[in-house]
Amino acid sequence: MSVLPDPGASRAVLIGTSRYDHLEQLPAVSNNLTDLAVLLSGPLSLRMPAPHVTVVENPPDAGAVMDSLRQAAAEATDTLLVYYAGHGLIDPHDALALAMPHTQPDRIETSLNYDWLRQILLDSCAQRHIVLLDCCYSGLALGRMSAPQGLADHAAVEGTFLLAASAETRTALAPVGDTHTAFTGALLDTLRHGVPGGPPLLDLETVYLHLRRTLEARAHPVPQARNRNSGARVAMGRNHADLPAAPVTAAAGPEQPDHRPWPDPSAISTVTGFFTNLAAVREVSGLTQQEVSRRSAGRISTGTISRLVNLDTLPATWTTTAAYLSACGVPDDQIQQWHGAWQELRRHASATQEPRTGTPDGGTAEAGKARRRLSALWRGRGH
Repeated sequence: MSVLPDPGASRAVLIGTSRYDHLEQLPAVSNNLTDLAVLLSGPLSLRMPAPHVTVVENPPDAGAVMDSLRQAAAEATDTLLVYYAGHGLIDPHDALALAMPHTQPDRIETSLNYDWLRQILLDSCAQRHIVLLDCCYSGLALGRMSAPQGLADHAAVEGTFLLAASAETRTALAPVGDTHTAFTGALLDTLRHGVPGGPPLLDLETVYLHLRRTLEARAHPVPQARNRNSGARVAMGRNHADLPAAPVTAAAGPEQPDHRPWPDPSAISTVTGFFTNLAAVREVSGLTQQEVSRRSAGRISTGTISRLVNLDTLPATWTTTAAYLSACGVPDDQIQQWHGAWQELRRHASATQEPRTGTPDGGTAEAGKARRRLSALWRGRGH
């Protein structure tokens, strides 16, 4: 079963090098970083709080990257996403290295050894890892990117889904004048527009297969993927090609089961995750705020709905949230699950609630304990 990460307990580190002293320039990488960061923080993808997405662009040395990775790995208890775009090198020992601005091809110690990054992933407290590598090989002309065969094998990590750009050298992966590199551009388009006929959640396997078809149709090299421990089931967002195009006019009855992909309360472990999923409920319902208000029989106004999904602290009472969920058409048994999540987070609010300053909270030991208690709660109810 596909699962969306809890944004409050997840972190992303986006690394990219667009300017080089000794290698060909890759100006599109800068756009990759900017647009991917915005997407991960927005409603089209994981809705991660902006402080949970760290961008490391043109780092002065490998140490600057490692510091950001260590911090994110220490804070993430749900999902840790690491992205790199730039030149990829293979050292004399056949190990993958990621080029930094001052990297020299004949001095591999000036690069970031992927094994260092890999070790941080192995030591991370996160349950799941996503690694996206839009790597290139040095020495090609401006506008051409490549990677050696077996890149995904070099970078595989247990408990991780790895998605890497193609190994082929014959096709341009960073066409001159394009806004993005070909691989990342296709990834951004997939997350923004969805996959027609695809599943409700854009799990990594679906994303990979769609990218493969898309890039192959464009005569671009196709990506590689490696999956460890069901990492392919982690979702990068909802499938926006699958969401209702018009408001739902009738709730499912006893003889019409509700198969809509409602957010899963059992995946919620932080206050941020609670409100992110609460906002997603209305998207899945296909209803406008006005429709939700009307269906609530006057119990909640459009202004109340807007305020509810934009809170940063849990409401003191359950009544308004229950009315909102019911008006959206969420089945009664799932509303009870939502109530259980609200109660659990209320009991542990001091450990799981993000302060207004954006100080991360998802990486605390108490947050991990809260998640385990929630999981036990759902298992006890037969979910």
